[in-house]
This record gives sequence, C-alpha cells and structure tokens, in this order.
Amino acid sequence: MPAAPIQFYNRYTRQLETEQVYGEKWLRFAYENPVGEAFVWLLVRRRLFSAYYGMRMSRRYSAAKVLPFVLDYNLDSTEFAKSPLLYRTFNQFFYRALKPEARPIAAGDRVAVLPADGRHLAFPDVDAAEGFYVKGAKFTLAELLGDAALAEKFAGGAMLISRLCPVDYHRFHFPAAGTPGEPRLINGWLYSVSPIALRRNIRYLVENKRVLTLHETPAFGTVAILEVGATNVGSIEQSHVPGRPVAKGEEKGYFKFGGSCVITLFQRGRIRFESDLVEQSARCVETYAKMGDRLGEAV
Repeated sequence: MPAAPIQFYNRYTRQLETEQVYGEKWLRFAYENPVGEAFVWLLVRRRLFSAYYGMRMSRRYSAAKVLPFVLDYNLDSTEFAKSPLLYRTFNQFFYRALKPEARPIAAGDRVAVLPADGRHLAFPDVDAAEGFYVKGAKFTLAELLGDAALAEKFAGGAMLISRLCPVDYHRFHFPAAGTPGEPRLINGWLYSVSPIALRRNIRYLVENKRVLTLHETPAFGTVAILEVGATNVGSIEQSHVPGRPVAKGEEKGYFKFGGSCVITLFQRGRIRFESDLVEQSARCVETYAKMGDRLGEAV
C-alpha cells in the first residue's frame, strides 16, 4: 500500500498542496518500519545523534550543500539577508536571517501574528482538541508545560502548533508586543516532528526537549511560547533579552539544523484565531503561512 502523502493548505494559493519532504525515504523507514523504529529508539532520539549531525553541518565542507538545497527546494534567495554564496557552513545558511521587508508584520495593537514560517494547526480550545495528526490522539497541557499549576492557567485556552520543515526560514519571533520572561529548558528526547512521525505518536511533542517562555502582553495576557527540538536540531538558540520589552514580530531566537516546531498557548478567551487556520485544523490539515501574517485578534 503506497504511503499517504503529506498535504497542507496554502494560505496564499488557497489550495491543498503536497509537501516535498526533506529526507522522506529515511523518515518513512525510521517511523513506519519496525526495524527503523528500533533504530530510532536505540539511537536517533538521543542527543548524541543530533549533536553529531549538527556538528557535520557546521563544518566548512557543508557549505557545498547550500546551492543544491536552494535549487532542489526552489527557495527564494532574493529574501535572504546575504547571498547564498557567502555562507561558510550549511548551518549558517540554515538559520539565515531575511531582509526585513521579506516578512511584513500585520498591523494592529490587538492583532497577533504567526511566530514562524511553517505549517500551522490552530485550536480555539485546547481541552476539546484532539486528532492533531491522527484521530483520537492528544496530550495534556501539564505534560506539555511540565507544570500542573501552569497548565491550570491555560486550561481551555487556544493553541497554535507551528511546524517548521528543514526548507523553511528557521528563526522564530514574538506573536505580540510584550515582555518575555526567562526561558526554561524542559529536557527530553529528540524524535522527529514530521507528520510521518507524529501520525505514529503525537506524544513526541511532549517527550522532546523544549524551551518554555512566558510572555506578558497588554493585549493577550500571558502567552506561553515553547520551542520544541527534534532529530538533527543542533540546538535552540535564544537571541532576545529576557525582561526587555519587545515589539510584535521581533526575533526571539532560532533553530540550528533540522525540522522543529513552535507551540504558542493563549489563555482562555483572549484570542480569536483567523478562520482559515481554524477551518483547516478542524479537518486535521495544516495551513502554510509565513511569520508576520495574521494569527488572530484579541477579544
């Protein structure tokens, strides 16, 4: 039986599209084959495996991969802050900055924006949400946040899962203006967060290493932002200064090599998500959209 393709809704074309998956053959072997699953459990999920791969992507010889990658995945190099020829390693290219005008920030003090480029799932009530990637599968906020008391604060709140593919821009940003607290590391494994893996086990999102930041905002109250690590993510780097007020859309940090995701949580009754995100998510379909585009509005 042929493997099911990964499809997403493109906000800009308003059509369903099929994802061109980086390393698809390897991912399907690792997460859809019993032998591959054993290999993942024994080695791939462990920090050492990803650290080794990340180190290789930081060697000078890895720069030779940049131009083929740009061509194979049809990336728009006019958005890059510098020429693809100037990156000294593949990792430098991977967490590249973009020209400021490449990602305009949606206007409005009561408008929140998407924190990253990627494929997004939005759930207005996290307690009622299930079947993110497969019918019936879910996790608890206490598991995600690693804190039962904090989970109570976000009970019944709204959740956005933003999945970044290796081909995406890999810097993440603040969805609203406010003051971020100190990031807190929640240690864990490094499973893949591709739908190929998450269709097998949604709990990888709460078992993986992640970084939690509580962001105090005038329009949306407390917003919890979690960057989730994954296989071959060298590290999660924070570039903001905790305690310093930030503007909406300001850079928060970046992922080094690998696919990964950002989870954003809002308290109950504080945001109304954009209708396309909600409608597609109700069908368990991700919506592709870019950082700075509208996420929702304060209520």
